[in-house]
Formats: sequence, structure tokens, C-alpha cells
Amino acid sequence: MPVINRIAAMAGEMQGWRRWLHRHPELKFDLRQTSAFVAERLREFGVDEIHEGIAETGIVAVIGGRGPGPTIGLRADMDALPIEEATGVEHASTHPGAMHACGHDGHTAMLLGAAKYLAETRNFSGRVALIFQPAEEHGAGAEAMVRAGVLDRFGITRVFALHNAPNLPLGHFVTTPGPIMAAVDTFSITVTGRGGHGAMPHETADPIVAAVAIVQAIQTIVSRNHYAFDDLVVSVTQIHAGTADNIVPETAWINGTVRTFRREVQEMVRRRLGEIVAGQAAAYGVSAAIDYDVGYPATVNDAAEAAFAAEVAREVAGEAAVTGEGGREMGAEDFAYMLNERPGAYLFLGQGPGAPLHHPKYDFNDEAAPFGASFFARLVERAQPAR
Repeated sequence: MPVINRIAAMAGEMQGWRRWLHRHPELKFDLRQTSAFVAERLREFGVDEIHEGIAETGIVAVIGGRGPGPTIGLRADMDALPIEEATGVEHASTHPGAMHACGHDGHTAMLLGAAKYLAETRNFSGRVALIFQPAEEHGAGAEAMVRAGVLDRFGITRVFALHNAPNLPLGHFVTTPGPIMAAVDTFSITVTGRGGHGAMPHETADPIVAAVAIVQAIQTIVSRNHYAFDDLVVSVTQIHAGTADNIVPETAWINGTVRTFRREVQEMVRRRLGEIVAGQAAAYGVSAAIDYDVGYPATVNDAAEAAFAAEVAREVAGEAAVTGEGGREMGAEDFAYMLNERPGAYLFLGQGPGAPLHHPKYDFNDEAAPFGASFFARLVERAQPAR
């Protein structure tokens, strides 16, 4: 079964919804316009229940099927990024300093398309809970919604989500059993020395020299403290110090990210960072403190649900357009919090050539929306067939 005809006929509507959302991006939990727009569409579709204000601006909409059965959850993230848009498109952001550079406008439009179809046809049993989530990019909105009790409150037994993938062929799906995206932690190191005149460095305790040594030593965590076949990324992404060419500053700052899949690896990195910072500070006669922030956990697909999701995707896109053993990547995703609580799966949906995610020239490809909406709809119909 290819893309559902009724959903294909909605392509223009989904494009209109998506482009409205693109023009009105909002950040983190402050999604007042976005949430109101989504709720208004859901009311138009005639869904059975709309629950607003969950985790500030999240929404859960419920549609009942034909007869009793379990409740399946489908999630879309709604927030944008603090990036100045450079696409030049007619529907570009009207909010300076914010844009949908990750395609959450497309995710929301696809779930709205599935909602409209499911509310019309109701060709399933039990219920479907449509989860429109804030703050995926910054704020762990999925965790906030889990803590708000959405999985228990609505009796959700399994949960699924999609993310668009630039430069994956249009309409292709990729997923994998087990870990699909990494846990993400961040670290910040403050190095404090003794400032002074750049012409008299012997009178100072230079935090820049110590910071450079710390950054170099951090590189050995992956190369010398870690088993080579176990995925790990430790990246220093910022180093800040100094104000003038003739001043040795008092302080230097180092920031970075850690990406892991296993708790033991995460703990090893955290321990080695502390040891390296303390050792290098002592060697260079400065003091240093590290702040290590544990972020999103690894996104881990249930093996059976990932296989089922891939099977459904093949119905929508064809056998050749689905990879069910696609491996894992080092990006992170807060849908992990939902998968920690319920079996389910996360998939990528190709949108063809284009700028990468989080780029100021990125734009969601509206031609991908019928594939995603059809996948969501068929997932419900296959998981909970009408009795």
C-alpha cells in the first residue's frame, strides 16, 4: 500500500499548515501561537479530546476508534531554534532570531495530517494519543511531558516518532533496533590563574597555557582510555579567554559535549575529565573547576517495535525505500525519555537534497509530508486493527 490517497489529497493543506508554522517559530516552552494553531486545527478535525497546557504548551489529542483496545502514542515536536533564517523563501520566519531549522514545523504538520485522516476514518480499535511536544531542542520537553504523566494519564502502551533527514532520498525511511541516537552531556571548565602584563609572563599563572594543555589532554580520552569499537565522541567546542594582546588574563573557559551509548562509558569520560582537569591545573599552577551536566539519555528503540515500524514504512514507501538496520548516530533526541518508559521506535524520513539540520538555509521539504502522515496513520491501523 503506497501513500494513502486521502492523505496525498491533503498535501496542499499540510503545506499550508507547515508554512504558517515556519513563519511563526517559537522557542523552548514558549509556544503560545504554535500551540493555539495546533489546537485550532484539532478542533476543526473533530478529535474526541484536546488537552492543552501540558508541560506549559504541550498538547495531547485523543481519537477513539471502533471498539475497545489499547492506546498508541504518536509524538511530534513543535519548537524552533534560535537561528537567524537565511533561506530567502516566501514563508521565511517573521520572528527575528528564531527559525524552524530542524523541521519541527514539518513534524507537526505531518502529525496534524495523520490526525485529520484518523478522525475521519477511525479505521482502528482502541485510541490514538497525538502528542504535540514543546522544547525538544532545549529544555527536555519530552521529559517534562512524561513527568506530567501523559503516558499514564492516557494509558499509552507504545509510542512512535519521526524525524526528517536532509540528503536521505525523499520518502525513504531508516530505523534500527536498539540504540539509534546517543546520550548527550555537556561540560564547562573554568581555569583560574593570576593575570598580569603580557611582557612579564613570569609574574603570572597563565590560564590560557593551562587551558590549551587541558584541551590537548582531553583528546586522549577517546584515543587512549576507550575501546575503539565502542562509539564515543568527546568534542571541545568553545574556548574563551583574554581581552587584549598585552594582558595575560585571570580566567579561561572551556566548553564541550560528550556523546555516549553506554552508562559505563559515560561514567569513564566523566571521571577522566575530572582527573585531567585536576592534573593539568596542578602542573601549570592554576586552579580549575569542571561543571558536568548530564543531558538527554540515549534513544533506544524496542527491537520488536522497530521491526514493526519498518514493516509499516515498507507499506507506505516500498521495500527498497526502507532500511530497518540503519545503525546509530551520535546526535541526541529527547524522545529518549518516552522510550525509556514505553516500548516504541524512532525513525528518520528522507526529504531529499538540501541544507543540513540546524543550518540557517534549511527548510523542510513539503513533499515528504504525505509519507510521514501516511506512516503515522498506517501505524495506528496496523497496530490496532478495527474489530
